[in-house]
Amino acid sequence: MNGTLSMLQLLQTSSSSLLLRSHNIPKGVNFQPKKFMHPTLCFCQQIQTTAYEIVNGSYVPTGDTKQASKAKEKAAKPLEEAVGAFQKLPMVMPSFDILYSALRKAKRVSATKGIANAAKRERNRGAKQLDALMKELAVPLRTYKENFPNKKTLHPYERSLVELTLGDGNYEEVLGKVDKLRKKIVSVGKEHASVCAKSSTKREAEERLSEGMKKIEEIFNNEGKAVDELLNIAKTLRAMPVVDLETPTLCLVGAPNVGKSSLVRLLSTGKPEVCNYPFTTRGILMGHISLSYQNFQVTDTPGLLRRHDEDRNNLEKLTLAVLSHLPTAVLYVHDLSGECGTSPSDQFIIYKEIKERFGDHLWIDVVSKCDLLNETPVFFVTEDSNADNFELAKYRKMGPDGTLRVSVKTELGIDELKIRVHELLITQLARIEDLESKEVHEVKR
Repeated sequence: MNGTLSMLQLLQTSSSSLLLRSHNIPKGVNFQPKKFMHPTLCFCQQIQTTAYEIVNGSYVPTGDTKQASKAKEKAAKPLEEAVGAFQKLPMVMPSFDILYSALRKAKRVSATKGIANAAKRERNRGAKQLDALMKELAVPLRTYKENFPNKKTLHPYERSLVELTLGDGNYEEVLGKVDKLRKKIVSVGKEHASVCAKSSTKREAEERLSEGMKKIEEIFNNEGKAVDELLNIAKTLRAMPVVDLETPTLCLVGAPNVGKSSLVRLLSTGKPEVCNYPFTTRGILMGHISLSYQNFQVTDTPGLLRRHDEDRNNLEKLTLAVLSHLPTAVLYVHDLSGECGTSPSDQFIIYKEIKERFGDHLWIDVVSKCDLLNETPVFFVTEDSNADNFELAKYRKMGPDGTLRVSVKTELGIDELKIRVHELLITQLARIEDLESKEVHEVKR
């Protein structure tokens, strides 16, 4: 340090002497040189600062932790997390309207200004009109292809609705046809525009334009029905009921015509069709219940028959899809009056199967039409009245243990049913919240 100071002092003395000589200042004169501030060029490296936090006893950069947490949360989030994709579908125009609009706009396209030669001007106009027609048709088709969701990314419930309502594979097939039509329109449009641009005379350019227009129009007329099929699919899917996964849902289940729809009308805002024949409910119908300033959902489902899953129709499979993929509480409806057309013994077998398969659901059993019940249990001709089955005999007379008896006609037991349903849905709400908190905890871990 002392050596450095000595060197600086020596340099300062030398510089002062040189300055005195350059200005011819006598040695005896006391001279103090002025201090000049010179700009200094400073080279420095940018400093990166990182905040750290203690994780499991170690210092970990906060930014990295947040990024890792986000990545983990994203990985833990399944693609089919939420429902409601059908309400986001794009509006599909009828194929006739798309073609008419495209032709009208294309014919308005004029040649580039400043082309004096008639032949050049005409082939420029023809090429531009064919290109415009091609784009006006291809753009909406591409929009449909991109904005209709991939079936694999749908929630399992909505995926089941697509398969059971439209038929397995039909959704993808129609989207494939629309995209195939788009590719053909683009290919043919570019080809004819190129040919038109190479015309040698005005008349040839006009003929090439006319041929190209007719060819594109012919293709769209022949294969544009795929767009109309997609339009019908969009209407069907958009009409599907929206289910909020965070709102407790009561699902009414049972054989056909046991009185599920009548109970839905009584318990909720839903207004399903009520008729005296099987499979009145042709799909999933939603309603809402408002109890103690809380909103809940209720869904009416198609009836189940006694048969194996592979023999069930699509309506029955819809019911199973709701129970399989939605967090629902079950209101199982039994009809022991003989009015529904399904024997008590068949209802018993159906009930046992569904109860065993979906026993983890919260559950209420209801015997409907109790105003029609007699003292003597009902037997169908196809049933064996002498069968020694104590459990079945008890079911024929009383239904399952803990069953609530109700009558929509006389409103017997309806008030008690509403109280039981409210309690069930409150419990279901607590179960959903508990499940969500566990999922958040798992993501944070």
